Amino acid sequence: MTVHDKFLALGTHFGKVYLLDIQGNVTQKFEIASLKLSFTYLCSMFCCPLQMLTNLKLMKYTSVLHEGEGNITNVKWTANLIAWANNVGVKIYDICSKQRITNVLRDNTSLRPDMYPCSLCWKDNTTLIIGWGSSVKICVVKERDPTQMRDLPSRYVEIVSAFETEFFISGLAPLADQLVTLYYVKESSEHVEEEFRTRPRLDIIQPLAEGCEEISSDALTVRNFQENQCRDYRLEHSEGESLFYIISPKDIVVAKERDQDDHIDWLLEKKKYEEALMAAEISFKNIKRHDKIGMAYINHLVERGDYDAAARKCQKVLGKNMDLWENEVYRFKTIGQLKAISQYLPRGDLRLRPAIYEMILHEFLKTDYEGFATLIREWPGELYNNMAIVQAVNEHLKKDPTNSMLLTTLAELYTYDQRYDRALEIYLKLRHKDVYQLIHKHNLFSSIKDKIVLLMDFDKEKAVDMLLDNEDKISMDKVVEELKDRPELLHVYLHKLFKRDHHKGQKYHERQISLYAEFDRPNLLPFLRESMHCPLEKALEICQQRHFVEETVFLLSRMGNCRHALQMIMEELADVDKAIEFAKEQDDRELWEDLISYSIDKPPFITGLLNNIGTHVDPILLIHRIKEGMEIPNLRDSLVKILQDYNLQILLREGCKKILVADSLSLLQRMHRTQKRGVRVDEENICESCHTPILPSDTAQAFGVVVFHCRHMFHKECLPSPGNVRIQYCNICSAKRRGPGSGILEMKK
Repeated sequence: MTVHDKFLALGTHFGKVYLLDIQGNVTQKFEIASLKLSFTYLCSMFCCPLQMLTNLKLMKYTSVLHEGEGNITNVKWTANLIAWANNVGVKIYDICSKQRITNVLRDNTSLRPDMYPCSLCWKDNTTLIIGWGSSVKICVVKERDPTQMRDLPSRYVEIVSAFETEFFISGLAPLADQLVTLYYVKESSEHVEEEFRTRPRLDIIQPLAEGCEEISSDALTVRNFQENQCRDYRLEHSEGESLFYIISPKDIVVAKERDQDDHIDWLLEKKKYEEALMAAEISFKNIKRHDKIGMAYINHLVERGDYDAAARKCQKVLGKNMDLWENEVYRFKTIGQLKAISQYLPRGDLRLRPAIYEMILHEFLKTDYEGFATLIREWPGELYNNMAIVQAVNEHLKKDPTNSMLLTTLAELYTYDQRYDRALEIYLKLRHKDVYQLIHKHNLFSSIKDKIVLLMDFDKEKAVDMLLDNEDKISMDKVVEELKDRPELLHVYLHKLFKRDHHKGQKYHERQISLYAEFDRPNLLPFLRESMHCPLEKALEICQQRHFVEETVFLLSRMGNCRHALQMIMEELADVDKAIEFAKEQDDRELWEDLISYSIDKPPFITGLLNNIGTHVDPILLIHRIKEGMEIPNLRDSLVKILQDYNLQILLREGCKKILVADSLSLLQRMHRTQKRGVRVDEENICESCHTPILPSDTAQAFGVVVFHCRHMFHKECLPSPGNVRIQYCNICSAKRRGPGSGILEMKK
């Protein structure tokens, strides 16, 4: 058989030739001879006429191209090149130069050429593929460099790839940069399973420089394949349609390159819907059928009971087709699986009818409050009729009025409907964490003026921060008025206000004294220290009533009654260290006297004084007043510490003295060096007395100038006592406090 782009020519064993269309239908029949037709005769029907037996003759020129090497078994012609095979090898003839340009020898000479004929095919006008036995060679015809031609043909052949195959080759055909090979498999082959041993194989291989890589392989079933030999198979191809014809004695098998539709068919047959859908998406421009793969996949998942996966695939498969979406929603309702599809419904620019969303919300409201709440949070409020859903929720709340989930969802619905006051009431009732966010987001401060106590009861810290941050919307006086009956909450508010600004709430400082005393004593003393507007008498009264000693001591000292304060420390607290610290802070000699007098008959107090008094009061005053024979704890250590402190003071004084002397000497030396420097006098300087230039116009004449270290200059005759220059001082600086620099330098000429 040989192939044309538009029809096929098939020769039979009985000498008949059939013309077939591409689909295999017989269009014409010719009686050629009573003997079987060889392939070479059919080849001559579509090529330049050739005579082929044991010689090759170009009939147009009636010239013999080749002879004498046995039967010619195959001929292929392309453009100006003819290739043929005989018992010895393959020759290529250049019609333009009328020269044979190569001879590719047969590799395995042990194989009978009549039983294992050569297969030839032109991949293009310069590339010839040769298959013989189990050997494949790819030859490229190239132009020879003119400088190297001499008596050689203008073209030559280069074998760019040569490799051995596993089986015997019955035919070859090109497929892009790959090869389609028809193999004859011997029974003795150990590489194939028993049942396929003699079936021919159609493989696609990728030629490499020194081998090949198998891309795909198919075993073919033809009639009587057990009786066929390598020579009984042939492979032809149609370049235009990418069709491949496998010819055997009893059958013709047509093969074509699988397209994406074929691949999808196979995937669907194997029920691999996910892979089929992915393949269709990747190659959507190349597929010619299979536009309903997605729906088939969804149906398959529904039939299998995998409703969630089916609903999830609806997003990808149904896309923007709203009619399909609604059909699927109703189908899921019919099978009782509205919940499965609810989370995948369109909710962006493309939307279904509101009735669809309401139907699903009602379904959830009947069976799943939590799922209903989730949908309300996730779905935009404009997807459905908000009032209808609010009414439905209220109906359910009549049966279960304390259900917190339904109440929270109702508050969210009110928020979507901009009925913020209703939402705020529910949030406050539930003490919901979103109440503050709702107030800020929608500026609901006017709605909470009478709900401040509720807000504080829910979260004092957040409520106070919000109130203080928005004083322009809710005044401080309004907050104090609302909290007057809840002093513990009022204290929290005023305390944070005071921390932010010590002066802003000054009119409430008097009230805060009792609030601190009642609810927050640890912060009372810091408040008394930092407040400049607290009435001291009132504070003292409250602290004395409650026996707050530390606070009372502070107030007494602040009011100037330090002796009473010290007395309280010593009598009430009996804390010598605090008493000493207090005396140090006041730095009052009388307080030290009171402290010594109080401590003189108390040995523990004397020990404390001895350890701390050294740097403020002469320890001798205390030691002289200690009664002889009094037993004082750790007296020796205290005396040693006094001596050490005294030595330390002496060392510090001596060190300071040395530093002072060294600094004085250094400064004196610097002043001396400065005063020894020359002073520039030129025509720009003036006399500070007569305000004329200090230098005369004629410097050749004798003149006298007095320059002081302060840089003031005078004519000698302008000074009040010119005869006694050395004891003079600058007239300008002498009016000020006399110091270094007022002495003079005399310059004469």
